[in-house]
Amino acid sequence: MKKITYKSAGVDIDKANALVADYKRFAHYTKTRGVISDVGSFGALFRPDFKRFKDPILVSSTDGVGTKLKIAFLADKHDTVGIDLVAMSANDILCSGAEGLFFLDYISTGKIRSSVLRDIVKGIAAGCKEAGYALVGGETAEMPGLYNPGEYDLAGFGVGIVDRREAIDGRSAKIGDIVLGLESSGPHSNGYSLIRKVFTEKELKAYSKELLAPTWLYSKAVLSLKKKVKIKGIANITGGAFYDKIPRIIPKGMAIEIYKNSWRVPEIFLRIKRRGNIDDKEMYRALNMGIGMVLLLSRKDIDMAKYILLQHDVKARLIGRVVKGNKEVTIKG
Repeated sequence: MKKITYKSAGVDIDKANALVADYKRFAHYTKTRGVISDVGSFGALFRPDFKRFKDPILVSSTDGVGTKLKIAFLADKHDTVGIDLVAMSANDILCSGAEGLFFLDYISTGKIRSSVLRDIVKGIAAGCKEAGYALVGGETAEMPGLYNPGEYDLAGFGVGIVDRREAIDGRSAKIGDIVLGLESSGPHSNGYSLIRKVFTEKELKAYSKELLAPTWLYSKAVLSLKKKVKIKGIANITGGAFYDKIPRIIPKGMAIEIYKNSWRVPEIFLRIKRRGNIDDKEMYRALNMGIGMVLLLSRKDIDMAKYILLQHDVKARLIGRVVKGNKEVTIKG
């Protein structure tokens, strides 16, 4: 009787171990002073510098890349989805005004393709470096029979820190404050189930460069702005987009008016709208429409905010204002 091994069952431990050296090299690129263990430990050790904070609060977030991965499989391009993975958590953590501490990833696949996994982890490291996170560990799971050939899934977990007195939660917003919209790189990592429903496979391939543009990381720009200007609220425009995300950062008795003609909607969104015959409300609920994050500020701080953000190559537009209402968003124009 032929002997059965783990490898013959579809799991190649040696191939996974061979990737660890690359993972360690990429992780070292993101190392910060708080890291006190090497990648490969059973648990990652990290020592935050709590002395910098009077009342430190840890902020955490976990997320994935979603069905945007289907476009990566189709185009066989995997060097940007790791950036998306970091951005999904890092941009959420930023909404509390927190700076990044560390990040861990989880990659699961039916069969390890070394070149693909290297591209993914290289992207994760690049995202961590850009957002100020140390990549302290992760898991690569080879699970034959669970995924179609060439497919994988990604998940990530990030932790940040902020002083309680500097945490941003929207409670200081006032009627008359403005909404500053930060330009996105494209659809980021949301709405891809709709996008894949709208376009044919041939069209998805044709538009793959735009559709795979990595999610922008706003950490450095917004944290730099926070040192100079009081930011009253931050919303990451992801699933639910304008109608579901922005109401989270306004107090009772207030609402937000968004003026859709105040910025230029990128062409990829217009193609999606035309091709799918999608109405405006659905578009602004499913997709970011060219605005990846919004900030609530006092009107007097607009010019300073735009200037500081532009120093970090982030273009910003005044796209709305805070008015009386019941925590709803109205899109006008």
